[in-house]
Amino acid sequence: MDKTILSLDKGTRCTAWNYSGQRLAAGLADGSLAIYDSTDPSSSTFNCTSRFKVQESGILKIVWVPPQYGDAVACVSADGALSLWEEVIKEDTEGHHWKMCKSFDRNTSQVLNIQFGGSHTCLKLVAAYSDGQVKIYELLDTLELEKWQLQAEFQNVIDLVSKFGNVSCQSASISWNPQRSEHQQLSFVLGFSSNTSPLNSPKVWEFDLDHQRWLPVAELSLPEDNNDQIYAVAWAPNIGRPYELIAVATEKGISIWHLGSNPDPDGRLSAHMVALLSGHDSEVWEMEWDMSGMTLATTGGDGLVRLWQSNLNGVWQEQAVFSPTT
Repeated sequence: MDKTILSLDKGTRCTAWNYSGQRLAAGLADGSLAIYDSTDPSSSTFNCTSRFKVQESGILKIVWVPPQYGDAVACVSADGALSLWEEVIKEDTEGHHWKMCKSFDRNTSQVLNIQFGGSHTCLKLVAAYSDGQVKIYELLDTLELEKWQLQAEFQNVIDLVSKFGNVSCQSASISWNPQRSEHQQLSFVLGFSSNTSPLNSPKVWEFDLDHQRWLPVAELSLPEDNNDQIYAVAWAPNIGRPYELIAVATEKGISIWHLGSNPDPDGRLSAHMVALLSGHDSEVWEMEWDMSGMTLATTGGDGLVRLWQSNLNGVWQEQAVFSPTT
């Protein structure tokens, strides 16, 4: 029998579970952020423990900061503003208290998407903007979430010499390499949905430690793709595979890519599409891998959640379909 674990407020625009799945943050159309907690350890029911104003415009995106840096969330609002909010403990009062610890500067462009990445000693934030720019911010002090600096800024192109103006991007999707080995540098994949084709195709960016800069090491597209607009990307956890696994959603479907681990003399990694999955009747909104990197969950405008797996012969197939209950 289905059981309701929480009821979201009317006007909820987006939600995000924290890394342990014990807290839920919800962004509302009035610019408020609501935090839900399970106050009873023996129950799976969640109640709203905090609600506070973040922006005047609605919240479109919420991302939790990795847990080793505390309880904090980054919020992207409908006007393109990006702010970071941290939970603090006040000894003289009870309950949960949240404060804004950072409001990121921006020009006329809007933040479309953000994701945190890095390690236990280094936290980075990649942000994609409506003018096609990509910015990498680095946390200067792991104990102070208000101290960030801009580490790099570039456009999502293979040819770093090329610069494109009059760019208009509707959305962007970002996914960090979730389980890099000790010999691997930080890396992420990013794609746009824009009016400028060269920016759209997903590029894998890797930090060049020797030259202290970010470089594109692979492009996940075929010549016949014509730089299709990207709906979503998702980098799978890697438990023992000799290659990386990345999913890319476009209007053609969901493509599964194998990314090599050994660079060629030019520093590029090999990339091969091994499957093209179709099933959603409309745009794919979100994609997530399970912890083993073997099962891909996708959802889209058709309101369905689909699970995909590869069999022993390497053939990708749909394993299950979930529809919302009424």
